[in-house]
Amino acid sequence: MKKELAKTYAPAEFEDRLYEHWLSSGYFKPDTDPKKPAFSVVIPPPNVTGQLHMGHALDETLQDILVRAKRMQGYSTLWVPGTDHAGIATQIKVEESLRVNEGLTRYDLGREKFLERVWDWKNKFGSRIINQLKKLGSSCDFSRERFTMDEGCSRAVREVFVNLYEKGLIYRGFRIINWCPNCQTALSDAEVEYNEQAGHFWHIRYPIKGTDEYLTIATTRPETLLGDTAVAVNPEYERYTHLVGKMLILPLVNREIPIVADEHVEKDFGTGCVKITPAHDPNDFEVGKRHDLPVIRVMNDDATINAEGGKYAGLDRYAAREAIVRDLEEGGFLVKVEDYSHNVGSCYRCSTTVEPLTSDQWFVKMEPLAKPALDVVLRGDVRFEPERFTKTYVNWMENVHDWCISRQLWWGHRIPAFYCDGCGEMTVSKTDITVCPKCGAPVRQEEDVLDTWFSSALWPFSTMGWPDKTADLARYYPTSVLVTGYDIIFFWVARMIFSGMEHMGEKPFDTVFIHGLVRDAKGRKMSKSLGNGIDPLEIIEKYGADALRFALASSNAPGNDMRFSDEKIESARNFANKLWNASRFVLMNMDDESTCTLPDASLLATEDKWILSRFNRLAKEVRENLDRYELGVALALIYDFAWDVFCDWYIELTKSRLYEKDSEGAKVAISVLGYVLTGILKLLHPYMPFITEEIYQALPHECESIMISDYPAFDEALCFPSEEAAMEKVIDAIRAIRARRAEMNVLPSRKTKLFLVAKDKEIFLAAESFFRKLAGASEVVLCESYEDEGAVSIVTDAVTIYIPLADMIDFEKEKARLSKELEKVEGEIRRLAGKLSNEGFLAKAPEAVVAAEKEKLAKYEATRESLLAELAKLK
Repeated sequence: MKKELAKTYAPAEFEDRLYEHWLSSGYFKPDTDPKKPAFSVVIPPPNVTGQLHMGHALDETLQDILVRAKRMQGYSTLWVPGTDHAGIATQIKVEESLRVNEGLTRYDLGREKFLERVWDWKNKFGSRIINQLKKLGSSCDFSRERFTMDEGCSRAVREVFVNLYEKGLIYRGFRIINWCPNCQTALSDAEVEYNEQAGHFWHIRYPIKGTDEYLTIATTRPETLLGDTAVAVNPEYERYTHLVGKMLILPLVNREIPIVADEHVEKDFGTGCVKITPAHDPNDFEVGKRHDLPVIRVMNDDATINAEGGKYAGLDRYAAREAIVRDLEEGGFLVKVEDYSHNVGSCYRCSTTVEPLTSDQWFVKMEPLAKPALDVVLRGDVRFEPERFTKTYVNWMENVHDWCISRQLWWGHRIPAFYCDGCGEMTVSKTDITVCPKCGAPVRQEEDVLDTWFSSALWPFSTMGWPDKTADLARYYPTSVLVTGYDIIFFWVARMIFSGMEHMGEKPFDTVFIHGLVRDAKGRKMSKSLGNGIDPLEIIEKYGADALRFALASSNAPGNDMRFSDEKIESARNFANKLWNASRFVLMNMDDESTCTLPDASLLATEDKWILSRFNRLAKEVRENLDRYELGVALALIYDFAWDVFCDWYIELTKSRLYEKDSEGAKVAISVLGYVLTGILKLLHPYMPFITEEIYQALPHECESIMISDYPAFDEALCFPSEEAAMEKVIDAIRAIRARRAEMNVLPSRKTKLFLVAKDKEIFLAAESFFRKLAGASEVVLCESYEDEGAVSIVTDAVTIYIPLADMIDFEKEKARLSKELEKVEGEIRRLAGKLSNEGFLAKAPEAVVAAEKEKLAKYEATRESLLAELAKLK
């Protein structure tokens, strides 16, 4: 029984219905046939309490395109979904909710009760983003959904931590770290964002003990002066070598500090002397270790000055800065203040300026882990698309520092280290312990949790059951491709690669497909402060998921940012409408006996072979571009073929046969229409899954769902080069005639004789009906030559077409139109000539204005010549 499509494209009527059908049918689960090649992807896990934004929408769309295409190409596809516990982000949200709604802090509740609240929050909002991914059409296997703090992932985290600790690759140390005073936690280097800010260089005198001499140092952070324990000079700078070993009196504090020689100091930068504050600068910390300097920390965790700061204790760091500068000036220590722009680090979460502080923290020793992770990329075993991001990765890995993995939070994987207050023993264990294995006394667990990225780094194998040797790991690890933005190459990509190499002995994925950011129509980053954010769920509600996916994919060029605009989403909807209406036309011409199977080649007309040959080449080019991750290029090819070649040409070319109901020609035409339309739907399905399934189900089809049907592939039997070339010549001729008619304002209803001079007469003779229907021909005459000076000639590379001018236009009307236009142009010429002959205008007007008026006059004079020539032809 023939099915029908609704008169208008209304995605809200079928998108949810189709998704539930796919889900309940198990289409998202991998095929268990062991003969099929594997293709696997793990989703970059969005924050569990997050909401779908345009970045997610782009990321998931690109993944779904690849997964759906590979599924149709015969792969056993696994796409693992899941969410990230997002330590800082989630804890901040819950703390804010407590503060606003109950006037409480986490400390009021205590750790255990607070974590209960976070789990409640996670259970309430955790499924929201997963449901939103479903609205987008993501074909993940949701039966395998994971969470970075679920039982399996937590077990993997402990296994990794203990293994690295036992190898000496995780250690606890007193080091300088990045500290966020707002989030009250340590940050890794990758979590600090640097931006150039306007600041100052304060030049300060440090008196040399027992003399009237002094050294002048310059600093951007005068508040850290309170923690200075030395001043360093370059050992090769002769100006200062005689002072090395002498003591200085620290201004305001009156503490004696030494002058040391250290190569860290650049002779040509600043004053050539550097204040050394080991507790508050990473470079100073290293200088301090080399010279065995004391480490005096002068700030609390909230960036207020501590008791070491004397009278400044309790002041915020910036208030302390103002007070210290004022006191330095009053004491005669301030030499001058210079404006200075420099890079300032801020927290990637809250944008608070980060404070370098010394602290006891846990670290991963990176040098031994970085080497194999570098080698696997340099060998080409892990490939970046685009390739230019390889350099970004390599540069970072070659200069990587030890990774600070401890966070002063409550939400997250608690570090599995246990301290015995009885004997001082520290035990690191894969399972919780309650007593010290050495002395039997009670133990207490480390308060800190692990950096969120520690568990995310294990995602490609922890989600598949590691540390157990599971069937999924054997079948689907390493994964095939990681799709992610360039902004988390350091946070996540690098850490997954070294984790995979260390714990699996194998890379985590073959390819890293990098995409850019989604920006607004003006190229600005979307943000709350600019108010330019676009909610993808609102787009889906208004236009449908397919339109959103199309708009995102069509703008995608690997590694580049894209601009999202109303015009793009409207263009996507227009394309969906075009496809819908073309499909309705095909269905209206089908009956219960119609199929989408090709008839014998001997029954095919030239135009049939042309469209089949074009489609065959399209299938090849789309596959090639998908394999190169040029998803935007592949979509553009499908779009151009569907809109221009199929809808605007082939459907029109078949209409004369379709009108001959029940004829053999009509049956052949409808079969080819059905075959090519089905092929377009299949090629397009990974991009626009809903509309393609809805139309596919209305057409005669053999497979129960388009998403498990075969993806079109190149077929040598469907190459018809001679017929394709012949039809292109005809189409070029028709297109040229249409263009000339439009140029001359010939009404569509006006018919004209066509005189064709061509070598391949039989091609154009066979196409006479097309010229009559599509080029406004009343008669088509093929001749050796044509002599009529008054005829309009149109030349293509295959044919010269002559059209008697009298057929094209009404002479009297055209004369009147041209005369009226000439009169208008001559009026403009007189006006401009008068203006340019006015001495006053020429004397007062700027040179550029005079030049512009002369250019206008020249254009009008050229137009007059053209109009006179056209009028001469009509006499």
